[in-house]
Amino acid sequence: MANPIALPLYKKIPRKNTLQRLFDILIFFLLLSLLIYRFLFLKNHGLTWLLAFLCESWFTFTWALVISTKWNPVEYKTHPDRLLQWVPELPSVDMFVTTADPVLEPPIITVNTVLSLLAIDYPAHKLACYVSDDGCSPITYYSLVEASKFAKLWVPFCKKYNIHVRAPFRYFSSNPQTFGGSSSDFQQEWKRMKDEYERLSHKIEDAVQKSVPSDFNGDFAEFSNIERRNHPAIIKVIWENKTNLLDELPHLVYISREKRPKHPHHYKAGAMNVLARVSGLMTNAPYMLNVDCDMFVNNPKTALHAMCPLLDSKSENKIAFSQFPQVFYGGLKDDPYGNQMVVLFKYMVHGIAGLQGPFYGGTGCFHSRKVIYGLSPDDVDSENEKTANNILSNFGSSKELIKSGANALKGKTNPPPNLSNSIQASYQVSGSGYEYGTSWGTKVGWKYGSTTEDIHTGLMIHKRGWRSALLSPNPPAFLGCAPSGGASVATQQKRWVTGLLEILFSKSCPIFATLFGELQFRQCLAYLWVLMWGLRSIPELCYAALPAYCLITNSHFLPKVQEPTLYVLVAIFIIYNVYTLSEYLRSGQSVRAWWNNQRMSRINTMNAWLFGFLSVILKLLGISETVFEVTQKDQSSDDASDAEAGRFTFNESPIFLPGTTILVVHLTALVVSLLKLQPPARDGQGSGLGEVFCSVYLVLCFWPFLKGLFGKGRHGIPSSTICKSIAFALLFVYFCRRATIG
Repeated sequence: MANPIALPLYKKIPRKNTLQRLFDILIFFLLLSLLIYRFLFLKNHGLTWLLAFLCESWFTFTWALVISTKWNPVEYKTHPDRLLQWVPELPSVDMFVTTADPVLEPPIITVNTVLSLLAIDYPAHKLACYVSDDGCSPITYYSLVEASKFAKLWVPFCKKYNIHVRAPFRYFSSNPQTFGGSSSDFQQEWKRMKDEYERLSHKIEDAVQKSVPSDFNGDFAEFSNIERRNHPAIIKVIWENKTNLLDELPHLVYISREKRPKHPHHYKAGAMNVLARVSGLMTNAPYMLNVDCDMFVNNPKTALHAMCPLLDSKSENKIAFSQFPQVFYGGLKDDPYGNQMVVLFKYMVHGIAGLQGPFYGGTGCFHSRKVIYGLSPDDVDSENEKTANNILSNFGSSKELIKSGANALKGKTNPPPNLSNSIQASYQVSGSGYEYGTSWGTKVGWKYGSTTEDIHTGLMIHKRGWRSALLSPNPPAFLGCAPSGGASVATQQKRWVTGLLEILFSKSCPIFATLFGELQFRQCLAYLWVLMWGLRSIPELCYAALPAYCLITNSHFLPKVQEPTLYVLVAIFIIYNVYTLSEYLRSGQSVRAWWNNQRMSRINTMNAWLFGFLSVILKLLGISETVFEVTQKDQSSDDASDAEAGRFTFNESPIFLPGTTILVVHLTALVVSLLKLQPPARDGQGSGLGEVFCSVYLVLCFWPFLKGLFGKGRHGIPSSTICKSIAFALLFVYFCRRATIG
């Protein structure tokens, strides 16, 4: 019989994907053959042929990156039941929750996330929950104080009845027998808990309606006359587990870092670094979990699953963080906004997991504090005093923080006996000027310089030679809410692409990380695949303009029916669409969900991604700085009876201008073709069915915009956007006519 101590804490299981590889390679060779054909006949054709060749070259390069990324998918299987066979005592975990705007991120959402964290299956005296409020909202603080009172009832209830869903709003929306039991005692306690939660919700709702929760006296005095972007630090210990007992609540601490107009605050990355410093002084746990305010714990054993790769002896000095994929609850049927990312995570992210490990996703991630502080894999065992001193020399002027950092690098915690002893030092490290002259944001902590601080930080961790693990337990570890409505989706997509391009055009580019660091070559390709999303907007926009141009000028960019190469294009289109459709069906998605994702891919690329690209270009030219835009969050779920569910929404933002213009241009081109208003073909071979098909396909992709032309209210495109789009479309037609005359 095998010695139980020898049983591994996790297994890395390769996925079989022979058929997928064959299709990937087939599409790649078809694309190559098309490029060869284009190149050989460049001299026989005009500008449209050259533009098509350049765009298709980019698509082929992108597909090569996709093949490399998806080639070796793996699954991680964890065994949390074996943890105590490996370690005599579980390590402490500091849990970070970040929120930035009490309007876009309502306090009730943050409260549910915090309550789910306080109730996870882990020794309570080993946990501390820190909430960073960048909105400096007294309502958020009030909500957390009231939530801590409810938690004294909620946490014991969850553990007594082994409740699986520990976010109250989600739990009480289900049948009580689904997540607990049917005994009379349970039914009574369930009703009591529901009543208490409803009271809590009403209190928070009333505070939100009044805009202020109190008269700013007593515990709220520090919030008096507060300006959101100009205020001192506020740190409050809402609850402290002074008895150090297992059945007590974990520590709960509220932090609003100091902000001053003349000091850069670096958005979420700055907030995360303050959390790292304050928690280092108060509890100094060797591991840190960070979640967004809307990502509640859905699997109570999440922390135990995360510890498996982090504590396993074969990977303890190799794996820097355990990343759980983002999974969304209550999503609209058939994913009308294309942002639930089910297929992306199943194929692309699991493929990346088979390389150096998944990217850091900004939420649902367990980090090693030593790694965040800047330690490399080679320095873990050596206990190099010089390395530790080099790291600590960048920590700033706080002697207490340097001491706690030294303990963390040595694997010791030694937190103070009670949290209040660290308050004064915590105020110092939360100051807006503390980081000047330090390496916070560059060599230490979360990285600055990008609105996607998560990808940036993960890239720098991988650059030092660390690996990461992707864990997908059943049920999912965390559930969050995906943004709904066209405006929210566009805001999120623009922010992502802006941050990704900031990394690509910086010293942190993965190419440099491979040449001068420890980033593996194929991991570099995977990073390039995601970082270059914004660049894709230019070739897609040009390729989308080609059919319209050809229809208006009676020229062509596609091979004619009598040319064999036409069948290559047809084969690429059919095989690619059948292949991607099969991925959706194998992932449990519908045909409609596949189509929604296909059209949203076109919409996002030529709208939000284009604006993300332009904002980075303006930054590189020194004209303007990029801005971190918070995405609106809500707890709404799929309501089939809601007639407006899934309908595309618009606003006055110029982000919808490119899509509207593309639609108007193609409608114009189709009318010109249908009414035979084209000039005579110059070479006797004008536009044909291929160009018409491409134009119709793009109109179908932008169908929500077509409905928006005639819609009203938030479901209609604003008249100012329509007028500008018509002007741009007329300019395009004029250019086409001038090109024909020329």
